[in-house]
Amino acid sequence: MISLNPPTSNLLNVNQFHQFPPPTLRHHLPIQSRSVNAAVQSSGVTCGGGAGSGFLTAIGRAIEEEEYRKARAEVHKKSIDLDGYSVQGLSIGGHETCIIVPELKTAFDIGRCPAKAVHQNFLFITHAHLDHIGGLPMYIATRGLYSLKPPTVFVPPSIMGDVEQLINIHRTMGQVELNIDLVALDVGETYEMRNDLVVRPFRTHHVITSRGYVVYSVRKKLRKQYAHLKGKQIEKLKKSGVEITDTILCPEVAFTGDTTSDFYLDPHSADALRAKILITEATFLDESVSVEHAREHGHTHIDEIMENAQWIRNKTVVLTHFSSRYHLEDIRQAVSKLQSKVSAKVMSLTEGFKSMHS
Repeated sequence: MISLNPPTSNLLNVNQFHQFPPPTLRHHLPIQSRSVNAAVQSSGVTCGGGAGSGFLTAIGRAIEEEEYRKARAEVHKKSIDLDGYSVQGLSIGGHETCIIVPELKTAFDIGRCPAKAVHQNFLFITHAHLDHIGGLPMYIATRGLYSLKPPTVFVPPSIMGDVEQLINIHRTMGQVELNIDLVALDVGETYEMRNDLVVRPFRTHHVITSRGYVVYSVRKKLRKQYAHLKGKQIEKLKKSGVEITDTILCPEVAFTGDTTSDFYLDPHSADALRAKILITEATFLDESVSVEHAREHGHTHIDEIMENAQWIRNKTVVLTHFSSRYHLEDIRQAVSKLQSKVSAKVMSLTEGFKSMHS
């Protein structure tokens, strides 16, 4: 059963939203998260030559091999804790993208439906390219196979009808139910995932219609006019029906999906750039591909991130969607270059990439 946007009776209001007028707010459920980093290389240490240098050469080789083992161990780490969240998944440009944050019970895009994505209750689709949405029918079907609750899947409104048709085709072909709560969520709308967690889309800039998403924690803050009151006085006001708090949305995790760098300069993307964690693309990393080429294909060159570094207010930036032409060493070098330009901690999602020494 596909259900469209929840009925009007389920819409809620939030007292205060950062930088935006109060949007619509919809209702649903849970949370959990995880993360990936890595991109390390062999140290390339070499030692002496010539007569009597065999011992030093052996030491050098041992150091090199030890550094390489450390590098590979780092690469095979499946998650790293980032400000209470972890980010994991797979994102290779043009092949597959699925980013999982288990603490939020959330997957951003579904790729080919990796196993860990199946257990995430919420799925946010950024756009309709196959490397981002291809595994959707498998995701829905596998949750049904495991007797998990129907997932809540968010899509840009412009592809809502096509996604419904896609699911119906698979229902007919496979003679299966494929239960799903499908939500068309547009920029300016807010959906309640649970009572202390909401999500809002923001505009991104790809070659087809695309959306990024910001997940917010919802907090209550005592209004300034009541800050001087004592506990009993505040409690009395509360019991009398006086609204004594404002609702504050704190951006926690933002995901851009595929986009040009234009979103960095869009005022409506401000919350994405001040979330604790920004997960964004850096498809191209070197001079072999121009910035113009990246923009023409709806992607971001890492040089553009450096140019827009002043707008980044995140604690951590996780780079994804590198072109498959790159090795781990290329990614590590590019991340190091970017790290010197931004105050945020820069990580890279490198699952699926290989070392040039492999």
